[in-house]
Amino acid sequence: MRKRRKIITVSTAVAAAATLPLLMSPVVSAAVLEDDDESSRMTRLYAPPPDRDSYRQVARLAWRGDFRDSAGLLSMVRTPQAVWYGDETPEQVERLVRRTTRSADWQGRLPVLALYNVPGRDCGSYSSGGADSLAEYEAWIDAVAAGIGDREVLIILEPDSLALLPSDCADASNAAQTAVEQQTVIEEQTTADGQTTADEQTAADGQSAADGQPAADGQPAAQEQPAAEESPTELPPLPDPGASTAPPTGSAAPGTGQEAAQTPGQQLPDALPAASETPAPKPPEVQEPAAPELSASQTPAPEPSTEQPGTLPELPPLPTPDPVTPEAGNSVDPDELDTPVVEDPETAARYSEINYAVDVLTALGQTSVYLDAGHAGWHSVSSIVPRLIKAGIDRATGFALNVSHYQTDPDSTWYGRLISSCLAYADEGGAPEKCADQSWSRRHARRWLRAHAPDDPAGMKHYVTDTSRNGQGPWTPRDRHIDAQSWCNPPGRGLGRRPTTHTGDALMDAALWVKTPGESDGRCLRGTDGPLDPVRGTVNPEAGEWFPDQALELVRYADPAVKVFRRTAGR
Repeated sequence: MRKRRKIITVSTAVAAAATLPLLMSPVVSAAVLEDDDESSRMTRLYAPPPDRDSYRQVARLAWRGDFRDSAGLLSMVRTPQAVWYGDETPEQVERLVRRTTRSADWQGRLPVLALYNVPGRDCGSYSSGGADSLAEYEAWIDAVAAGIGDREVLIILEPDSLALLPSDCADASNAAQTAVEQQTVIEEQTTADGQTTADEQTAADGQSAADGQPAADGQPAAQEQPAAEESPTELPPLPDPGASTAPPTGSAAPGTGQEAAQTPGQQLPDALPAASETPAPKPPEVQEPAAPELSASQTPAPEPSTEQPGTLPELPPLPTPDPVTPEAGNSVDPDELDTPVVEDPETAARYSEINYAVDVLTALGQTSVYLDAGHAGWHSVSSIVPRLIKAGIDRATGFALNVSHYQTDPDSTWYGRLISSCLAYADEGGAPEKCADQSWSRRHARRWLRAHAPDDPAGMKHYVTDTSRNGQGPWTPRDRHIDAQSWCNPPGRGLGRRPTTHTGDALMDAALWVKTPGESDGRCLRGTDGPLDPVRGTVNPEAGEWFPDQALELVRYADPAVKVFRRTAGR
């Protein structure tokens, strides 16, 4: 059996290499798609023609004898995933969208389109670009609608457009992606023996006093965190030994980034070892995050049943939560999850742009539209819900979570449930600031849900999640003094759940691969002058370009693992 599987693997990879020119033809690629997951075949999601550079890497690995990685990479790039559009002229995007939707319709599959052309996107950073004005954006959306016509389409509308408003780009105080990550940096800057220094503790206590929030149970927040575990010192050798580290000469289609939301750092981490394209095992257990994520949950189930110890104080009357009983391992105050949003002309225009897109696209009849809601480690529920309401969530199908990010499935499903419940509560006249938040203990949050969430999910807004790169969860850098940019090409991440619309969750419409796995998030300078990424020790490709090192990491560290061998029918 092993010999037979080896023969199949070798044959597949060699065939892919030998027929590379034919495989790179968009027509053939679209016509002979091969899904990696059974659920994808049942739900019939569309897989676009892969990037040419991805097939070149497949062929290069096969000719070098690395057949398992070659077959795994081929399986990854042929898995259903979103097709991104942005920066095209109205004439170009209409033609391209029509081509994609017609191809998907001919195959009887549902295409997922990620529209990424809003003015001022990404705060002008790695994935900057977009339309120059409201009028130009409206013309672009009209062209997209014309290209779709009456065909069935699922749209992820403008990733980062609501979680990263223009008002969030205004100054350094509003530029932090998440106060959760900032608070973690403050609390976990420890001495060599794992104890917080006196000066840092004083500063943390002073900040808590200034916010009017006591530390949980009267104890310093840092004492609730376990000692940090270092990330593994070795990663599997990944890049092509002959690859150049010179900066790419151009930029491909944009990806989504969040670097405007990070805090500048001070020191550089040790660069990762040089990589090569050789097989390697899955990451060791020590690659788990150095400290617990300050989000809803890290347990494998969407709704862990573990509750606070017997020291939990008496529950207060609803709807006000107890501010001193956070989830175990979570010492962040709800009010500190994000910074105040200041309305300005650019932000007002952003809402107008999204509302216009919602109205035009939903009027097509067979188009499902999901608005940007960031991820569980970014905004509090009470912050993102008003943004969704202003952007027209009442007329959209729902919202999208974790696009181009790495939050775990349990965190995303819990966050999605809270947002959906809060939207329903607000629709009945409730105030979003009184909604249950992901920083609450599960006991308090579930009590709020029982009192305020509708019993029928059909009357609530649904959501989709991006699982393209969350197989290993978020990345925690070894050096917490740097500007980590943890969203930007983090090392050692893996593919997550395969795309499917059979989620087993009444509120979750689909798990999708929205971000194209294998495409770079940008240069990732992490607060340095560059051009090297100080974590990887190489020059990362521009946003949207193929990144061979990361592509191999995603395949090797995938959870669930990439299926290279298949059982024939009846066996």
